[in-house]
Formats: sequence, structure tokens, C-alpha cells
Amino acid sequence: MILTQCAVCATDLGLTLGKKCGRCSTRYCGPECQKQHWEGGGHDKLCKLIKKAGGAEQYNANIKYTEAVVVAAEACAEDTKGQTCYICTQALHWKTKEGLVRMCSCRGTAGFAHVSCLAEQAKILVAEAEENNLDDKVLNERFGRWHTCSLCEQMYHSVVRCALGWACWKTYVGRPETDWARKFAMSLLGSGLSENNHHEDALSVQEAELSMRRRLGDSEDNILVVQGNLATTYQLLGRLEDSLRLRQKVYSGNLKFSGEENEETLVSALNYAVSLVNLERYQESRKVLCKMTPVARRFLGDCNDLTLRMQIMYATTLSLDEGATLDDLREAVTTLEELERTARRVFGSAYPTTKAIEHALEMSREALRAHEGDVNSLRDAVEAMTPPGSA
Repeated sequence: MILTQCAVCATDLGLTLGKKCGRCSTRYCGPECQKQHWEGGGHDKLCKLIKKAGGAEQYNANIKYTEAVVVAAEACAEDTKGQTCYICTQALHWKTKEGLVRMCSCRGTAGFAHVSCLAEQAKILVAEAEENNLDDKVLNERFGRWHTCSLCEQMYHSVVRCALGWACWKTYVGRPETDWARKFAMSLLGSGLSENNHHEDALSVQEAELSMRRRLGDSEDNILVVQGNLATTYQLLGRLEDSLRLRQKVYSGNLKFSGEENEETLVSALNYAVSLVNLERYQESRKVLCKMTPVARRFLGDCNDLTLRMQIMYATTLSLDEGATLDDLREAVTTLEELERTARRVFGSAYPTTKAIEHALEMSREALRAHEGDVNSLRDAVEAMTPPGSA
């Protein structure tokens, strides 16, 4: 995680409190911990190295990035056998000797790359946009290369997303706190940690980011994005009521500021529906989805990942609701079977959305079988009670 705690006792310092080493900016809750770290914690030997690397935050980011790249390459090793990087054309990176990764929606021999090559490519594109004073739309598109594959145009996931989050953070952490790229890098790091199930670390990053953006007087739109990310982490940590409270606020805010036909609004609608499902408020969830799914299909198209995920969630609410009818369960299964065919064609079998559909379809079929079993049992019982020969 980023450095929001005392290096000795782990007291939470946020981003502004505490004391820093005058040379390398390692953070402490006070002079006693600083002295202890210097005299018995080994900081006297590391201080110059940390300063040389660019300070405590940069040093920490460099280490975490290196560790994350190793994890990502190992996780992709089976998939990348015999392949080469589409950027540098080598199997092993010439400098770092790291292996290849993929974890997007590319298939066949497409999309294999080194995390270092992806990061360098994104860094160059963003730098060119900044140097040429290109508009915000271009800047945002180019910054998207930190998390989205340029070939299949789908977001990286799992350990690759986490490694790219650290790559982005280590690239921009040295910039001023007010710098746009640094703020977005912090957001990307938080989502990458969450994507890789490091939820406590993600919580620390996201809470620090929200505090920073509020302190700097950031726009309401940006605050809503951070709150949405934080709500996801609350959900993954089991803090469901906290998650729902933020989800509702974010959805209402996006509707107010951006209207229905906006991707952030649609994302927040889906997330709000998910939070309602987690608290078994199925009818309320369906109400949100029935309102916003037609908007997603019209605005983004039937094959868009977000549109598919909204339909998955609608079918899931039907399967989970104890009050669902036999027709409801049949609708859920039919819907998910159609979605599975679409997802396999568009994204491939390994993509998270395809996997989510497979899981939801299995659950829906099981619910349908159980319900049909109940109906058949009832019919058998009725027939057994009917006298022979009666009409």
C-alpha cells in the first residue's frame, strides 16, 4: 500500500499527519518511533538508499511494482509459453528479464506483452499528450493505456491489473499532490489492489485518496468516482451497509450531474443494484436494473461489457429471490444462456464477465431444477390423493 502509516508502530497517519525523516521522508507518528527505527530498526542503513531512489514513497512503489510483476508473470506463465511480446518482440524482457502477461480479452497469439513494455508505452503516450498540450479527452484516452489493452480494448484484470496499478503509481508518485496524473494513478492503484483481492490495502489507498481530493477541493464528479471505488472495497470487506450508503449517494449524484446516458451513471446503477442484492433487497434491485438496462443497451450496445453485466445481475436477482415464480426462473436461465454465447464470442472463455455468466447460469439452472422438482412433487401428491377413475 502507499505510506499512510508509521513505519514502526503502524499508526494510521493519513497523508498529512506525523513526522518524516528529513533525508528520505520515511513517515513516523513521532520522534520516539523515528529514533527507534534509526537505532534498532535498520533505517540508518537504508536511509541513503531510499533517498537515492527518490524518497520513501518512490522507494516503496518501486519494490511493490517489482514484486507485482513477478506475481503477474508467474500467473500467466502457462498461457504465455512460446510467445513473444507484441511491443518489444522478445520472450524475456531485455532489461528486467521478466516473463510475459496477458489477462485481457485477446485470443490466439495476440496480446502477449511485458508489464514493463505496457507501462513504458503508456508513459510515453501520456507524456506526448502533456508536452503537446492536447485536450482532456485525449489525455484521458491515453491514460487509459495504463489499464486497458490497446488491441482488444478491454481492461486488464486480476494480477496484471494490480501490476499495472503499481507501475502507474511509481511513474507519477513523485509529482506534486495536485497533479492530475498522480491523482489518477492513486485511483488506479486502489482499484488494482482490489482487483487482486488486497482489499485492506485498497481501503487504505482509497480512503487516503478521498481525504486528499476533499482537502484539495476536487470536483464533485471526481469525488463520486472515488466514493464508488471505496464502496466496492467496503462490499468486498463485508461492510455491506456502508457500501449501500455510498452506492446510493454515487448513483443519485451521477444521475443529477451527468444524466442517464452516461457510462459513470450506468456503472453506479449496476453497483447500486449489486449492493441491494447483497442485502437481499431483490425487488428494489430489479427496479433499478429495469430502468437502466434499456439505457445501457441503447447507449453502449448489446455486446458492451457493462450492458452484459447489468443483464447478469437482473437474472441473478430472479434466481436468488425466494418469491420468484417458475416463469421468472426460466427467464433467468434463458437470458444467461444467450448472454453466455455473446460473451464467449466477444470476450472469450477466460474473461471475467464470461466466467461470471457461467457461474450465474449454473446457479440459475440449479434454482430452476429445485423449483420444478417442488412442482412435480406437488403434482404427484395431488395425483396420489385423487381417487381412481375420477374425472
